Formats: sequence, C-alpha cells, structure tokens
Amino acid sequence: MEPGILSNGQFNTVYNFLSLVIAAQLFTALFLLIALPRILPRYRQAITIAIIVCGIAAYHYFRIFDSFKAAYVSKSVGGTGTYSQAVGAQFNEGYRYVDWLLTVPLLLVELIAVLALARAVQRGLVFRLVPAAALMIALGYPGEISGDNGLRGLFGLLSTIPFAYILFVLFVQLGRSLENQPVAVRGTLSRLRFLLLLSWGVYPIAYLLPLLNIGGADAWVAKQVGYSVADIVAKAVYGLIIYQVARTKSFDEDHEFAAIEGAEGEVVPVRR
Repeated sequence: MEPGILSNGQFNTVYNFLSLVIAAQLFTALFLLIALPRILPRYRQAITIAIIVCGIAAYHYFRIFDSFKAAYVSKSVGGTGTYSQAVGAQFNEGYRYVDWLLTVPLLLVELIAVLALARAVQRGLVFRLVPAAALMIALGYPGEISGDNGLRGLFGLLSTIPFAYILFVLFVQLGRSLENQPVAVRGTLSRLRFLLLLSWGVYPIAYLLPLLNIGGADAWVAKQVGYSVADIVAKAVYGLIIYQVARTKSFDEDHEFAAIEGAEGEVVPVRR
C-alpha cells in the first residue's frame, strides 16, 4: 500500500533510482543497436530482442517516473520538506506489470535465440516458456493490487506454479543444450540462468512484504529500489552479457570475422 507521506530523503531515493533505470535501459539499448553489426547475422535476432526489451523498459520507466512525480508533491520552498500524496493522483504500479508481461517472455526468447539451437528445439522451448512467463505475471497482478492478504497469498501461490515450471525448463531441459555450446561461453550461459533467478527473486520478496506485515514508507521505498535494481540486472546487464556471448560465438565460428574484429584491438578467443 502506498504511503501517505514520504520524507525528502525517501522521495529523492525513489526519484533517483527511477532516473537511474531510465538511463541504464535507454543507453544499453543504444549501445546494443550501434554494436549490432559486430556480431554474426545468426545472433542478431537475440540482440535485437535485447534492444526491444530495454526499449520497452525505458518507456515504462518514463511512465512510472512521471506517475511518481505527479503522485507525490511538496509545498515547501525548493521541495526540501516532506512529500504527500497529491489530490486526484495515484502512483500507478500497474506500469510495472505491463512491462513485465512484455519483457519477461522476451528475456527467455533472448536466451533461446543466442543458443542458436535447431529450429525444432527452439520452437519447442519458446512454446513452453513464453506462455508460462506470461501466465506467471498475469497471475501475480490481481494479488498485487488487492488489499486482501488472503487473495494476495492465493494469487502469489498460483503465480509460483508457472515460475517453478520455468526454472525446471531452464535448469533441467535447457541445461542439456549447454553441452553443445562452445567451451568459451558454456560457463557464462550457465551462470546467466542464475542471474535471471537472482534478479527475479527480488519480485516475490517484495510481493510478500504485506503478507509479512512489513509496511510503511521505508518498506515501500525499499520495494521501489529493489524493483529498480532487479530490472537493471534482468534487462540491461543481462542484455550486455547476451551480447558478449553472441560476440564470442561469432569469433568461434568465423575466423575471418574474428580476425577483422581482432585487428581493432580485441582479444580473440581461439577455437580448441
């Protein structure tokens, strides 16, 4: 539940973290767009998806940022006092769920695309993971907006089912495909799954705060900060790692391309 009053420090903390996410997503997308020609064409689909993910996130954080500024206002000179909820305005948490509904399935497609598996295998993974990811987000939203802890707990439990299925596919079924990846990227791809798990782990923790009777302005601010950091890690940092994997695989598969890129001063991995 939104706090009625935020201190100057609490307001500035949320304000600055929302601004940080906008910058991180926007300029990661810009970097990946500029760097797109520096990987082989077969891996550009994965990076294009990463650009779209960061672009979607940047757009929604602009909306979240504007919503936050409109929802909390200060009457003090220079805005140095406390901030209270504005009349007729509300902070719209729904923007986050719209963002996650679009970006979480795409993050999984991004990972599948950079693996460059056989078309039938890719199609099977997409058809399993994308609906599960969308269902996980859709089931979490009714609980998020509900003031009833019982209803919140019910939808939290329901959304855990597709989440557990996604983990099963990532760590069991998809894990088998890592054995066919180049040695240079095998470890990175394996750790990438844990990065997703770590960043996604912030969301259920924040979701559970009301059920644990943890509330108030400090808890709300901590939730906003946690969501912001998790979104940077799960989208911007994740996208940059995907790019590095695509680049390493490009070097491994095309020695002529590797020589051209290596001539620009980058260390080129050697196929073993």
